[in-house]
Amino acid sequence: MPAVLPALKTTAAVTLGTAVAGIGYASLIERNAFVLREVTMPVLAPGSSPLRVLHISDIHMRPGQRLKQAWLRELATLEPDFVVNTGDNLSHPRAVPAVVQALGDLLAVPGMFVFGSNDYFAPTLKNPAKYLTDADHRSYGKPLPWQDLRAAFTERGWLDLTHTRRDIEVAGVSISAAGVDDPHIERDRYDTIAGGANPAANLRLGVVHAPYTRVLDQFAEDDYQLVLAGHTHGGQLCLPFYGALVTNCDLDRSRARGASRWGKDMALYVSGGLGTSPYAPLRFCCRPEATLLTLTAAPMGDQDSATVAEHSPTAVSAG
Repeated sequence: MPAVLPALKTTAAVTLGTAVAGIGYASLIERNAFVLREVTMPVLAPGSSPLRVLHISDIHMRPGQRLKQAWLRELATLEPDFVVNTGDNLSHPRAVPAVVQALGDLLAVPGMFVFGSNDYFAPTLKNPAKYLTDADHRSYGKPLPWQDLRAAFTERGWLDLTHTRRDIEVAGVSISAAGVDDPHIERDRYDTIAGGANPAANLRLGVVHAPYTRVLDQFAEDDYQLVLAGHTHGGQLCLPFYGALVTNCDLDRSRARGASRWGKDMALYVSGGLGTSPYAPLRFCCRPEATLLTLTAAPMGDQDSATVAEHSPTAVSAG
């Protein structure tokens, strides 16, 4: 028995040391290890020209996050045709100027946006176990200045898709787009945009912050070709060979980040996002990201034959 005690103490010490090292890596290194994902998705109407779309989500900005701000500014060098922002830009009541300055020249590119819960309300300190065990749990912090952020975006030409349908042309590609408010806090009112997009458009695009299945089903029923969403943070805490532990909504874990097919004909892309709550500043096996989507014409005939090409993530210089 006496010989067992030192072994147990050694095991406990190693376990504790590993846990501390893991938390240090997740909080200090990986959550600031921003990457750009490049994905090719054949979703456009046959014969369409390619469209390069920069998908940004879940910035969760605070004024002092200089590294994140510098990294975001460099995304303009990608020269996308179009930008889609799927919400949760803010984590602090004074973060609007930081978001606008970080997006910089991207605000001069044609763009669309919807908001998420952390554009409307500040994050709050809560039991982290709720995230793992209760996807329906809601807690609201102090109101955030989302009206100021909306004004800054729209004054620079980005279109607010909240419960709105828009038909525009970008780089020779006609887009029929629609969006809803955040389903995670039950602000979605799909009936305001129901009825289907313009069937003559090269791209029928749905935009939502949190990819709840009820909204995805409605977009699919209205014959949208692609839906862009965020919210999940890619799981935020993932395990090797297992993936995301949770999605923080009713979407299954296998779709926590990246491209998948929803129903027979609709594609879904969920961004892993760029930030975290200030009360859970950790990422593990789930680097913060933006995505450059190259949308190409779908093959003629069976839509199920279309394949998605995802390249290895790359770093973008932060100055």
